[in-house]
Amino acid sequence: MKFVELTVHTTSECSELVADILWNYTNYGVTVCDVNDVIALQRDKKTYWDYMDEDLAEPKGDVLVKCFLPVDIAEENIRAIVRDLEALRERSRGFVSPGTLETGRREIEGDDWIDVWKKHFRPIRIGGRVVVCPEWIAYEPKEGEAVVRLDSNMAFGTGEHETTSMCLELLQKYLRAGDTVVDVGCGSGILGIAALLLGAKFAYMTDIDYVAVRSAEHNAALNGVAERAKIALSDLLESAEVRGDVMTANITADILCRLSGSIPVNLKAGGTLILSGIIEPKLAQVIAAYEAVGLRLLEQRQQGEWYALAFRA
Repeated sequence: MKFVELTVHTTSECSELVADILWNYTNYGVTVCDVNDVIALQRDKKTYWDYMDEDLAEPKGDVLVKCFLPVDIAEENIRAIVRDLEALRERSRGFVSPGTLETGRREIEGDDWIDVWKKHFRPIRIGGRVVVCPEWIAYEPKEGEAVVRLDSNMAFGTGEHETTSMCLELLQKYLRAGDTVVDVGCGSGILGIAALLLGAKFAYMTDIDYVAVRSAEHNAALNGVAERAKIALSDLLESAEVRGDVMTANITADILCRLSGSIPVNLKAGGTLILSGIIEPKLAQVIAAYEAVGLRLLEQRQQGEWYALAFRA
């Protein structure tokens, strides 16, 4: 199978925003190549380096974000990506520099790179209890750990992204044993599955992407929680009778605002709503949208350029 490898030139500050755009158009992986990450690791004195090229010690402004597109749909998707990148440039003006956003492409043959991509994943501890582990890595759980095993080839949501890790931290804080959880825009299913492993009674998960639904179903089975999960191809739950003690939605701020009148319909009185996928220019807008429908802001968190919010119904 042939792929087009698309490369976008950006900055460290904007690399995750660019990566999010690329994830909207591929199920075959997105990589961020940022030498500043190497510099940070070298300076934190916690990582031992046998050898590092001296050139890597100099900060670089250009970060490369890459994705892989099947060749038959590459041109159409690249045009859409370029439009989204220009929209990002406008939205971020005055807040963060996106760099040149220049694109380059090359055609590659075969999918051996997928196995190479897998080698970069590792078990990740998030918060006090959750460990996210790729399904192809052997990991022996420690006492009290909730290990979420994921096959990450199919849909976004591995725990490495700031928005996902903040949601997992907030889940660990607000979830109680026996709770019912609703996750809107479930992606790989990581949040709903983590909730079940942390003691939730049942998880309802929805996504508008068929690949994401398949991925969440696969991952739920992989973690032995499929019988306590319902995963639907939808942007919201079809029945207002289904109510969650905890709801999560890790999607873009614009969609969160659009759904502010709909998402709380499936939240119990006194329940907790966890939102993420929010950048600073949209933060006040999201808070205002959910306070306008009667929710009370409990806390906000920030990692990198991203924010997460917890509300009480």
